[in-house]
Amino acid sequence: MPSYPLDIEDVPSLQDYLRATTRIDADEQPKVTLLAGGVSNRTVLVERPNGQAWVLKQALEKLRVKADWFSDPRRIEREALGMQRLAELAPSGAIARLIFLDPSHHLLAMEAVPKPHENWKSMLLAGQVEADHVRQFAILLGSIHRKGWEQRDQFANEFADRSFFESLRLEPYYLYSAEQRPGAGAFLRALVDETRTTRYTLVHGDYSPKNVLIHDGRLILLDHEVIHFGDGAFDIGFSLAHFLSKAHYLAQWRRTFADAAKEYWTNYLDGIGDVPWRCELEPQTVRHTLACLLARCVGRSPLDYLSENAKSRQAGVVETMMNTPPTRVAVMIDRFVAMLD
Repeated sequence: MPSYPLDIEDVPSLQDYLRATTRIDADEQPKVTLLAGGVSNRTVLVERPNGQAWVLKQALEKLRVKADWFSDPRRIEREALGMQRLAELAPSGAIARLIFLDPSHHLLAMEAVPKPHENWKSMLLAGQVEADHVRQFAILLGSIHRKGWEQRDQFANEFADRSFFESLRLEPYYLYSAEQRPGAGAFLRALVDETRTTRYTLVHGDYSPKNVLIHDGRLILLDHEVIHFGDGAFDIGFSLAHFLSKAHYLAQWRRTFADAAKEYWTNYLDGIGDVPWRCELEPQTVRHTLACLLARCVGRSPLDYLSENAKSRQAGVVETMMNTPPTRVAVMIDRFVAMLD
């Protein structure tokens, strides 16, 4: 295995590496395309002459955002394990297949999603809100959380390390936001304390439309580097915040996104079934949703489609709601939308 430094965005170096590691043939000239999107990885598409296509991801130590944000690149090993385990839990085809893992270069390769495909975030930002996509998104998460609970003895051990969740979510989203908005500090710090001590299922940690590709009407989930055993309500709040932030951004489709958020929650509950932690889930989901709505405006990773004025407006609405947070998801959704109008 070559021990030299490797930057997979340097195409000749990547091709040399793939040949040296016998991932490709000695005389092979694959097509390499740099992919945009994430802030925490280098990502490229490798298309081989034999028709195979791989996506390679290389974890960065310093993330590509304005604020200083660091995370151990060994998280790529966690992502590879998450990819394998999620493939066992999710419907067939919902998780890309792992091709290889190279821990020494903080690199993995996965099977590329077949073309044509579309990124779900891009579709939603164009106002394309399809009920079946929302249903699939909810049922997939519900299945992961339900089976994560059912197999908790295995997953609590395999995914006990939550250091990547701390460095990529709790600190940059909640604790950094608490510093930026002192009025929300007590709410956010209390939520961090609760989240750290709550452990009952497998948590994806990055359950977002930007990490979903749609091929032939089916959702394929990507980016599993924050997966851990913990508080499932984080995943729901994280994803609900995306629906509601788009409701804010796209005023002409505001009610459509609000209704989609409610359907998402209802279908998620169908997906988890009668689990013992169901009755405590809703208030915690509300708190995580509010925290994520604020964090995507003032945290280390603000949403790219909201203007500075819109971020300030959303932060103000959410901070007001944090003073007397509702206990029901539907009430939270209606209240948030009403305060935007």
